[in-house]
Amino acid sequence: MKRIAYIATLLLIASCGKESEFDAQGTFEATEIIVSAEATGRILCFDVEEGSTVEAGNIVGAIDSIQLHLQRRQLIAQQSALLSSRPDVKKQVASIREEIAKQKSELARVENMLRDGAATQKQYDDIGAHIRILEGKLEAALSTLDKNTSSINENSVAIEAQIAALDDRIAKCRINSPVSGTLLVKYTQAGELASPGKPLMKVANLDEIFLRAYFTSEQLADITLGDTVTVIADFGGDERYSYEGRITWIASESEFTPKSIQTRDSRANLVYAVKIAVKNDGRLKIGLAGEVKL
Repeated sequence: MKRIAYIATLLLIASCGKESEFDAQGTFEATEIIVSAEATGRILCFDVEEGSTVEAGNIVGAIDSIQLHLQRRQLIAQQSALLSSRPDVKKQVASIREEIAKQKSELARVENMLRDGAATQKQYDDIGAHIRILEGKLEAALSTLDKNTSSINENSVAIEAQIAALDDRIAKCRINSPVSGTLLVKYTQAGELASPGKPLMKVANLDEIFLRAYFTSEQLADITLGDTVTVIADFGGDERYSYEGRITWIASESEFTPKSIQTRDSRANLVYAVKIAVKNDGRLKIGLAGEVKL
């Protein structure tokens, strides 16, 4: 019995010593982005594979957009026909302007003749009245032509907006990642149908990785944003690597200790989540266990 009690004491001491090796525990995470489809159609190509690196903005796949391109061509043809129907204002009023110029010249001639008594006042007045009628016609014609031109231009702008909307829909048929990173999960394949909101792939920048660890309220008093701590990645067995970490976020509210997490004070039920940024050397993976030493 004494031997059994001695072994139990040694195990208890060993377990206590092991617990005191770290101040907090957690798992490594990264900001994961799920890229969803923004268009409806068959996926024509989607060549990227899980584990490969994708660059922000680079096209990795495409959704069928043939109908959208055809609609765009149709709108461009409509716009071209509409613009070609714009009236040539200068040519359409040229005859009226010439007639006005001719009558004004005639008015000047009659005015000279009237001064010499070779013409009557009625002749002079009739030419003046005729000029005013022609000027009224010119003004009316210019107003009508300007309105027609403005209407055509406005319709052209409306078509231009429709073309821009189609260009946006066509652009959304191209599959790309909003961030540079590693493709974690590929949810669909070429040949399948896509619809708006359907997940296509999950991407994360594994260079920007952090450990989400949990601290008790007593420990929280000793840490602040920007503090440098030691992070130990546990790869299993004796494979453990130390990294320098920087505290970038501290939860404002406490939560119950996750079942998979141990703290230095095992009696603590409420803990605070803390994010610790770590520079990834390529070994750190999402979900890997890690420990923190203050």
